[in-house]
Amino acid sequence: MSQLNHLKIVRGDASPEEIAALIVALTAATPSQAEAVRPAEAWRDPVRSMRQGQSWRAGPGAWRASARRD
Repeated sequence: MSQLNHLKIVRGDASPEEIAALIVALTAATPSQAEAVRPAEAWRDPVRSMRQGQSWRAGPGAWRASARRD
């Protein structure tokens, strides 16, 4: 394991158990990479509300065409 100098105790005399508890607490508070980058849910996708190549005209069957997911 390589030496990483991310934490520095500047005051006091911390025991190895206290340092381990601090590292566990900081690790638990940090979101994992999988949680940090979640894919957008389909219902929030703005592309879903855009109809490429389709017009928004009223007429026979317009209500049926508006619900189509092409």
